[in-house]
This record gives sequence, C-alpha cells and structure tokens, in this order.
Amino acid sequence: MSEIIALLENVSYQYPRSKEPVLSEINLTIRKGEFFGLIGPTGAGKTTFCCALNGIVPQFYGGRFFGKIEIAGLDTLEHPISVLAKHVGQVFEDPETQLIATSVENEIAFALENLKVPREEIMLRIPRVLEMVRLEGTEKKHPAELSGGQKQRLAIAAALAAQPDLLILDEPTSQLDPVGANEVFSTVFELNKELGMTILMCSHASEEMAEYASRIGLLTNGKLDSIGTPDEIYSNIPLLINNDLRVPQVASTFYAIKQNKIPVKTIPVRFEQAKQELSDLVKTNIELKTPDLKEEKKHNQGQPLIQIKDLEHTYPDGTKALHGISLDIHTGEYLLVIGQNGAGKSTLVKHFLNLLKPTGGSVRINGIDSKKLTVSDLAANIGYIAQNPDNQIFNMTVWDEVSFALKNLKFSKEEVEKRTKENLESMGLYEFRERHPLSLPKGDRARVVIAAILAMEPDTVIFDEPTTGQDYRGAHYILDISRKLHKMGKTVIVITHHLYLMPDFAERVIVMGKGTVLLDAPIRQAYFDIEKLNSTFLTPPQAVLLSIELSKLTGKNYPLLTPLELANIFKMNGGVV
Repeated sequence: MSEIIALLENVSYQYPRSKEPVLSEINLTIRKGEFFGLIGPTGAGKTTFCCALNGIVPQFYGGRFFGKIEIAGLDTLEHPISVLAKHVGQVFEDPETQLIATSVENEIAFALENLKVPREEIMLRIPRVLEMVRLEGTEKKHPAELSGGQKQRLAIAAALAAQPDLLILDEPTSQLDPVGANEVFSTVFELNKELGMTILMCSHASEEMAEYASRIGLLTNGKLDSIGTPDEIYSNIPLLINNDLRVPQVASTFYAIKQNKIPVKTIPVRFEQAKQELSDLVKTNIELKTPDLKEEKKHNQGQPLIQIKDLEHTYPDGTKALHGISLDIHTGEYLLVIGQNGAGKSTLVKHFLNLLKPTGGSVRINGIDSKKLTVSDLAANIGYIAQNPDNQIFNMTVWDEVSFALKNLKFSKEEVEKRTKENLESMGLYEFRERHPLSLPKGDRARVVIAAILAMEPDTVIFDEPTTGQDYRGAHYILDISRKLHKMGKTVIVITHHLYLMPDFAERVIVMGKGTVLLDAPIRQAYFDIEKLNSTFLTPPQAVLLSIELSKLTGKNYPLLTPLELANIFKMNGGVV
C-alpha cells in the first residue's frame, strides 16, 4: 500500500456565527501519487475543504471543528499553519491575488524565505521549479508581464518550491482562456505522473477532470456524497444533473443517444473513448436522420446600432491592441465575441462606452460619433458588465449598489425602490440587500453588478466573461437572463471563453486574434472553422469535434453544435438497416 498523504476522519466544521455546518462527517484517504478531483456546485464547501487541509480552517477562521485531519502524519489541530505549509501547497482561483513580488524569481524566493529555507537552497530550488512548470527564462520578468496561464503556473511554482507532500489547486483555471487552462492542466498532470506529486484539484472543468484525475469526489451540501473513478462519476448523468454539475459533452451526447433507444455499450467520458464508441455505433448500420437545423438569422436585419470603421487603439505603454477593425452591430442582435486573452475583445467593447478612445478610426453609436458623447450619455443606453465584478462595486450594501445609478439618473424615489427590488429579486439577491457586496461569493458579486446594470434598462447589454467563476447552474442563470433581454428586443454582446455554453444563445460570432477580426460569421459556421479557432488558441466544444468525426466516418456533412443535436440524428427512423 502506498503512503497516506491526507487522512480525514468524521470531519465537520461550522464557521463562527454560522447556523449550519459547511462540512459534515467527511471521511477520505488520499494516497501518495493520486490526482484527486473534488467537484460540486458553488457553495458545496470545496474551498473550506481545501483550507481545512492546511490548517487555515479552523486555526485562522475559528469556529467549531470536529473529527480529525492528518497531513503526512501531522494532525492539523496540533501543528501551526507555518509547519503544515511545508507539507501542503495551495494555489487559489485568481493568480492576481497570489503574486506580490517584483520578479518571477523573487516570487518563489519570498515563499521560501517565509519558510526559513537557507539562501543557498533557495537559489537551487528556483530554477528547478521554474523548469517543472515550463517558465525557464522568465526569472527577471515582472509577474504582470506574464499571461494568465503563466501567472497561474508561477503560483504553482511558488507552492512547489516548498516541496509539499500535497498540492491543492482551488479552481485554478476558471480565470483563464483555453490555452492558459490547458497549460495549467498539462503542467499539473506532468507533476502528478512524472514526479509522483499528490494533487487535489477543485474544478468545474468536467472534460479536463475526466481526462486527468485518478479519482473524483462529489461534495454537495458539505457532504462527500460519492467517490469513484472519472468513468464512474462522469458517466452517472442523473447524479451530475441533480447536483447542477456540467456533464462532459461526450458523456451527455451518448447518454442522449441511449435515451433515444439506440444501443450504446458504454457512456464515454473522454474524447478518445467517444471516438471509438462513435465508430462502433456507425458500424452497426444504424440509420442516421438528416439534421433538422434551425435557419441561421442574417445578422444585418436590424438597424445599424454600432458602426466601427478602421478602429485602432494603442495603450499608453505603446501596446497596439486593435489594428484597423471594421464591423457593424445591428439592433436586436445576440453577438458572441471570442478569442484568446490579449486578442483585443475587452478593448474593442470598451470603445462602445467611451471607456477607451480610438487612437485611429471611428466608432458611431446610433449614427453619432462616440467622441461627441459622454460616458454618462452612453451608460444610460449601453450596460457593461465587466469581467471582474469587484471593479464595478463601490457601495456599502447590495441595495445601495443597485440603486446608485438610478439615483444619479434622477429617477423618483418610488421608481428607484421599484426597480431596485425587482432586479434584486430577479437575481436571487433580495435577501442579501443589507450585506456588503464584497462579502458575497464572486458569482453573487457578478449578479449584483448585473442587477445594477439591468435596473437602468439599457437597450444594449455587454457581458464581459459573465460565466467566469460561476458553476454550471450560475452560468446558465446569467445566460438565461441574456436570452430574456434578447427576446425583449435588446442587443446582447457576450465575451466568453466558454464556447460550449453559447450555441443555445448566440447567433453571430466575432473571432478575434492579435487585435484583428479573424472571422465574422453565424455561430454554426464559426464553430466549424477549426483553423481560425486554433489560430487564436480556441478549441471547439466536444460536440463539434464529435460531429466532425461523424462526418469523416460517414462521408456526409453533419454541422452539429450540441450534444442534443448530435444525439437526435440517431433517433430511430425505420430502425436498424
């Protein structure tokens, strides 16, 4: 039997002044060399679970703790956090909050100095851990110069420098674009497989977790309800759906095919499995229906709302972010803007509100040059929900935050109260109206900002990475709001890296890369332009990749976007040929 790294026996925990425990009677053993994935909806207790493993819970937070946790044989109640830190490294969701030094090498040295590692040993460890995370050559760079994926890998390097027995990663990829997320997952997987590092990772990224983890634990309402292999957990579709968790698209595809009474041997959870299962299915000569695809709307049907002509933008530090962009956005469109971090997506949409001024070219809003309009003129008609909600929050209560702009726009007291209450209720936030917005979880803080924007009833709403930090239920909750706005005739613009979420919502896609528009097309065309997506480090959803595989196997064209579209062509239509 391999060495036990983490042992939890009947662990329960309740925060101070909390009425309910956030962890309840958890029993778990993690052995050396495991990659243990922890999944669960927002609020399940995953972050508290992680903090209990390094003693922060209860040593820092206080509260009521029951049971026993041992890390590498050390009782977390009997040893201070400083001692446990030598055995447990932790990497959090947002790399920006973890990096404090002025250079990459100083970041790693700082963590080791706190552990009183001798200077000579520090100088030996820095190049070693940078090589582990593939950051060689960046020693003298300021962390701010790194990409999102590199910043998170630097945070991992700083944790690894302490040579921990257990590396804990709490949603390490939720802030990252696909290339950054892949960098982190592949780095962690290499550490696990090649160096035998024991990993515990919390993540909503079901497809990557299915690919890399050796065991998965489902935490819900503070209880560790299920533990199994990725195949056991991710093929149990009702379990995932009942807990508002995202199902890997290959699993949901074959589950839906099975629901259509088509004989499926197994529910695959990894893409290579799914390719083989699809090949076997096609060989059984099941008759495939012609796809019944909804007609693509032409995106130039409405009036031109925003007209962009030869737009360029150069930041004060000389960075050229936009290179001669020209496009029109029409009233009533639902537009998706995609591309890697640094592609220019946020820079582009900030010009629609005069948050940035063109350094070349022009932006016209309803036919008027944006330079002639004030930010307040535009804010009443165009709502902008930023990627980081904390940048838009500055009031002391949730109620004041949502009502603030309405008061500034001189609405009557009755109208202010009516709109504030309606929008807090629509976001499920009314019970928190007296709370400080920053005391809420990040997903709820995003909803506060959305409520404040929607209270002004703008004609156009821009969602900049609205699903970041949200679980599957939270992401769909926000996107359902965007769909309601669109049905009301409002123009909706969404920036996101989560391509799998958008086929049921968006109509038109702008693919950006290096400050230019690489593609402007209906969503079905855009998602199947693999070359353009890859050029900006995006990967289509698994359902699209499976559809391409099906087209290769049959010699017919199946441009299918979702698991359900793909599954429905396998519906019994005359039975087996």
